[in-house]
Amino acid sequence: MNNAHKILQGLGRLAQAGLALTTLVGAHAALAVNDLPGGPAVNQINLHPPVTKIAADQMWLHNMMLWICTGIFVAVFGVMFYSIFKHRKSRGAKPANFHESVAVEIAWTIVPFIIVIAMALPATKVVVAMKDTTNADITIKATGYQWKWGYDYLNGEGKGIGFLSTLDSAQREQSDSGKPEQVDNYLLKVDEPLVVPVDKKIRIITTANDVIHAWMVPAFGVKQDAIPGFVRDTWFRAEKEGDYYGQCAELCGKEHAYMPIHVKVLSAADYTAWVDKKLKEAAAKADDPSKEWKLDELIARGEKVYAANCAACHRADGKGAGPIKPLDGSAVVQDADKSKQMTILLNGAANGAMPAWKQLSDTELAAVITYTKNNWSNKTGQIVQPAEMAAARK
Repeated sequence: MNNAHKILQGLGRLAQAGLALTTLVGAHAALAVNDLPGGPAVNQINLHPPVTKIAADQMWLHNMMLWICTGIFVAVFGVMFYSIFKHRKSRGAKPANFHESVAVEIAWTIVPFIIVIAMALPATKVVVAMKDTTNADITIKATGYQWKWGYDYLNGEGKGIGFLSTLDSAQREQSDSGKPEQVDNYLLKVDEPLVVPVDKKIRIITTANDVIHAWMVPAFGVKQDAIPGFVRDTWFRAEKEGDYYGQCAELCGKEHAYMPIHVKVLSAADYTAWVDKKLKEAAAKADDPSKEWKLDELIARGEKVYAANCAACHRADGKGAGPIKPLDGSAVVQDADKSKQMTILLNGAANGAMPAWKQLSDTELAAVITYTKNNWSNKTGQIVQPAEMAAARK
């Protein structure tokens, strides 16, 4: 009876341990990062699922050439290892003595030539198609900045829309903390995604403001360098609605990992509604360049501009980090000559370490300068009006 009781107790403890283990595994699974539709997958070893014809052709080429290379590998090493085994010395094999074989010379010339042609023809067809940016429905300029993307809709539905796309500030803070949350879109979430319609040819013109960047969205089969002073272009036609992700694919500086790309593909009707909304927002935000702003108005506006564009390097408390100079207590910021700080924001400084911010409006620049001059310990009381920034641009 005692033995039976002990056995039951042991089984009970084993069940409890199993339940605890199951709970632990379940909790771990709940926290685990999952595949991101349109983005990277957990333990991904293959190309992204294609949503454009170009990406599908690239995947087909990849698989086709993999099989050809595998076949060559098996044939060459198969013959080599068979010969080594079949004609080994321990079996009494005697080495042959011959000078040349015309048949072998012809074979190993013609066969590789045929293989190369078989690989080159479909590859050339795809490369030519990748470069055909004619007859685009919508043309968008993507400008790389340290470290964000600027999008300007140049032609087609949505012409006139322009905005900056920046890494979500909450994810940046998580990265800085060293203990980020386990989310599927870590370092891929932006404040403003690029929006395009489905089944329309989208031409992307790439350039850069400071250093070389690269605009890449794997699901589209697109990767194009963005080079300062040059204009390059590429295109895609998304065949499926959804969210698709990429990143800057050129090492562009210390914030390279914080330069994601998010493309939202909408139906034609939803895209038209989005365009209408953005144009109305732009009209509502349009500032009168001759308007005289009050100090508190500019500070409130400048705080938002600073958080979206400056805090990533100079920090929210203005203390800077590493080689990034602090703005709190800065001699340039506190200088009575406002033109010094205005010139830096318009033209950059330190050989590009401090980028130029000409893409911001005169009101935004005036606001952020006023904010820094009157925040933290910088209680200067100085104010910069949009009209002054407009004059400084000339």
